[in-house]
Amino acid sequence: MTVGVHPLAGFDKLLHYRVPESLRATVTVGTLVRVPVLNALRLGIVGEIGVPKDFPLDRLKSVVQVVYPFPALNRELLQLAHWMAGYYACPLDSIIETMIPAAVRGGAVIKQEKLLSVAQRLGDDELATMGKRAPQQARLYRFLAQQFKPQRKALVLSRLGQTVAVANALIRRGVLREDTRRVEREAYADDFARSELVAAQPPQLNAEQAAAVADATAGLAKEKFRVTLLHGVTGSGKTEVYLHAIEMALKAGGGVIFLVPEVALTPQTVARLRARLEAIAPDHRCVVWHSHLSEGERLDGWLALATGASRVVVGARSAVFAPVHNLRLIVVDEEHEPAYKQDETPRYHGRDVAVYRAKLNCALCLLGSATPSLESYANAQAGKYGLLELRQRVDDRQLPHINVVDMRVEIMRSRGLTTLSQQLVHAMQLRFERKEQTILFINRRGYSSSMLCTECGHVEECLHCSIALTYHRNDETLRCHLCGDQRAAPMVCPQCRSPKIRWKGLGTQRVEEAVRRVLPRACIERMDTDTMAKKNRFREVLGQFRTGKIDVLVGTQMIGKGLDFPNVTLVGLVDADISMHIPDFRANERTFQLLVQVAGRSGRGDRAGEVVVQTFTPQAEAIQFSRHADFAGFAAAELKLRRDFKYPPFRHLIQHRLRGKSPEKLKFFSEQWAKRVEQALGNRVELRGPSPAPIEKIKDEYRWQLWFFTASVTKVIGDLNRLRTEFPWPEEITQVLDVDPVSLT
Repeated sequence: MTVGVHPLAGFDKLLHYRVPESLRATVTVGTLVRVPVLNALRLGIVGEIGVPKDFPLDRLKSVVQVVYPFPALNRELLQLAHWMAGYYACPLDSIIETMIPAAVRGGAVIKQEKLLSVAQRLGDDELATMGKRAPQQARLYRFLAQQFKPQRKALVLSRLGQTVAVANALIRRGVLREDTRRVEREAYADDFARSELVAAQPPQLNAEQAAAVADATAGLAKEKFRVTLLHGVTGSGKTEVYLHAIEMALKAGGGVIFLVPEVALTPQTVARLRARLEAIAPDHRCVVWHSHLSEGERLDGWLALATGASRVVVGARSAVFAPVHNLRLIVVDEEHEPAYKQDETPRYHGRDVAVYRAKLNCALCLLGSATPSLESYANAQAGKYGLLELRQRVDDRQLPHINVVDMRVEIMRSRGLTTLSQQLVHAMQLRFERKEQTILFINRRGYSSSMLCTECGHVEECLHCSIALTYHRNDETLRCHLCGDQRAAPMVCPQCRSPKIRWKGLGTQRVEEAVRRVLPRACIERMDTDTMAKKNRFREVLGQFRTGKIDVLVGTQMIGKGLDFPNVTLVGLVDADISMHIPDFRANERTFQLLVQVAGRSGRGDRAGEVVVQTFTPQAEAIQFSRHADFAGFAAAELKLRRDFKYPPFRHLIQHRLRGKSPEKLKFFSEQWAKRVEQALGNRVELRGPSPAPIEKIKDEYRWQLWFFTASVTKVIGDLNRLRTEFPWPEEITQVLDVDPVSLT
């Protein structure tokens, strides 16, 4: 028996090996094996059985080890890997490594524990004799004889104060039996929400929800590939539709993947899924999958799915590759989120990969959002996707009232810059008196966005990146959020030695400080990447907020979507303009989505919600449409602009990024490369650039970019990648192709 193996060795090539007789029973397509490559053993995936004709079989080396006695990747995951390698122009081995977690590839230790039970019952005389000769053995025997099931060896010996030698003596005599079992490390097994789970019995569906569930059920019954966009206003009960669809898929014997964009959303989602699924059937274990898990948790979760012990996985982007058996349903919650796009090789988009994987499995892909991406919405309008709409909040709750505060007027009133407007302060104080909760959102961590000298205009910038340093007041440092460099904040201007160097702009720290001044008795917590570094800190803070121990939650985008807290009746957007003024054609879309999503955290209980939006540009379309959660109006206006400029979704965009130490070399080679592309592909792509990237330097490397617009990625990406491979790039220039990028900075 011979096999073709894709070695995980940094090159795209299928190598062939003999399979020893002892391993043949466990080798099939998708099996993870160890094979010799040059002078080292490498992991690899079996890609085919057999060898090409006229191949010199006598030169074949042998497979050394089969890592797992079942395929690590099934056939459809291998097909998905090949499609991704072609579409995203990236090496196949990088995709396989992404699909199989490092803990699985690295052979993380499977946790085991030993169990003790009685193997031979002793008579009264025997037990009396043992009590005289070996009282500790007799004590251990008596304890185990009273138990109805095997007991953990370590726990029993610890509680009885006995040594391993006592137990081993009884095991050797055949009086006790020792068994070994695997211990599954379950992420969020002790989750805060388990004590306050959503009602296991499903609530009564309203008419819109019932129609959406009926549509999803019909799609699952047909067992054909289908994509449906579920567009529902915030608080309209999209999660309940997901749960009904999951229940139907499981009852039909299928598997389910549930994707969420942020790790912060996972505990709440897991709690809801577990509550409902455990009510249906206790054996429906929900596996959690994301980057914050320990190696042991990741390995055990993967094994549960790969062996078919579990059929449901919930997690962030990479959960789309989970080895779920008989996949029938993929749910992509908050499908518009940029977090679904990976920013390193392979640069895939989790939502788009989910759609293609559903196609390979003839499964239903359910995309949900209150503010769908314009790409998905355009597909629904064109009839490529189905469209379901939930226009009303559950229980006829009203959407929160949105007040827009013109900060230009506020500055005139307060005679200077202010962090919190009078209207927002008054609303926060009122909520605190009523024992209601407030969320304040600003999409920038730190105390302020920069330090500026008011005398000479000098701005403190990172020495390694072309951005201003962020001021962190808690430790008086300036930090770069791109490269991590930091230094002490200056007392005087380094340029003109003036003491008039001040912080400028807002950050979460400054907002937190402002809240403490106006609400000195309130419990305030800040959530950003600076404060959430500990593994379980997300869960701790959200648990405290849910139980009412925190009055005001200040945070960045991690608190801006998906979370459901019934006692939150006020949401404040401290600086709504941040995302509008970036050089990206999606800036308006991102702003609208952010405003609507954050506003949707308010008024989700039985009390009306209010939103205060602080802005310097109240007339902006994104802000005006968001006041009424008018997605249709915003989409119509924005799609018209996109169509006029032929931006996505009306054409695909491929971004080519170049970086290197020398800006002169970057400019020269990017211009030569642009000429090569124009000559070869000028009739199939529209080239824009080359030009410096908006952030021109990061970590001492300069950055240039080119944009390729095309009607079809598949018709040009192969030739573009081949040209790129053949082009004589100097070693000091690094370049990557990013297909369908979501960030252009």
